[in-house]
Amino acid sequence: MDDISTLWDGTRVLVTGADGFIGSHLTEALTAAGADVTALALYNAFDSHGWLDDLAADVRSDVRLVRGDIRDAQQMAALCRGQEVVFHLAALIAIPFSYDAPSSYVQTNVQGTVNVLTAARDAGVRRVVHTSTSEVYGTARFTPITEDHPLQGQSPYSASKIAADMMAESFHRAFGLPVVTLRPFNTYGPRQSERAVIASVLRQALDPACAAIDVGDLRPRRDFTFVGDTAAAFMAAAALDDRHLGRTFNAGTGEMVSIAELVDRVRAATDCDKPVVEREERKRPPDSEVMALMADAAPFRDASGWSARTALDDGLRATAAWWSGRADRLRPDAAYMT
Repeated sequence: MDDISTLWDGTRVLVTGADGFIGSHLTEALTAAGADVTALALYNAFDSHGWLDDLAADVRSDVRLVRGDIRDAQQMAALCRGQEVVFHLAALIAIPFSYDAPSSYVQTNVQGTVNVLTAARDAGVRRVVHTSTSEVYGTARFTPITEDHPLQGQSPYSASKIAADMMAESFHRAFGLPVVTLRPFNTYGPRQSERAVIASVLRQALDPACAAIDVGDLRPRRDFTFVGDTAAAFMAAAALDDRHLGRTFNAGTGEMVSIAELVDRVRAATDCDKPVVEREERKRPPDSEVMALMADAAPFRDASGWSARTALDDGLRATAAWWSGRADRLRPDAAYMT
């Protein structure tokens, strides 16, 4: 790939899942860097482009907005034609819902990924960045977690992502597809759904209608990365030279905090003294909970120069400020995704 400082100027880029949390931030960053971005949002009947509707008007005007579905192979083929780089982020990601509708995760996360990989191969794109997740590791057998850690499908969601990762690897081995897989650890920040722990705790801390902060298990430990750093990781992965094609890289801070400590830090960031209540209905099935995730991101740092730059407390304050600015647009039900 070209030098990272000049890579994006005029580069034709497709982002699947651009309407989502990380995808919208990546779209924003690519546009700011001068890329010619086609942003795919899941079709819906509400005339919405998801979080892309939250972007500043001057950013939105520079983005080609497209509605569609990665489960449609023909549409993916059409969208990949003429693209130089494809960032594949589209996926079903809510772990709780995967227990209820596992087949839908296979259809989107596995078959949808095959559709994107096939389209990118046939279009001759010069780089694909496929999105994995730290959930594929399951509960850590050792920390920090390297890319050689065993993969463990502890939820239908994580199992579908393992399958998608293997498809990306197979397309490189079988067809020479120039793909790199990025495996972000837990990402947080503005625009994140309340199904995620930081967003859920922040909303409850700030919402006067919530008398307490309801959580699930307080024991699990996680490696949290601010979304701006994760977007930068995607761009760094696309800029890797060809020696790294076919590889998978972790992206995380290399630091881990328990959910209990995280809640305390959110309460400090929001000057909140509400009690914290563990709710059984918010907990995963016992053999499905992932108790510890912490990234060894040294291989990615060595290959790309990327590292997370945002301290957790700084990121929490920035995210709390975003939530405070949306006080008049909160969902009416604070128990979202319990």
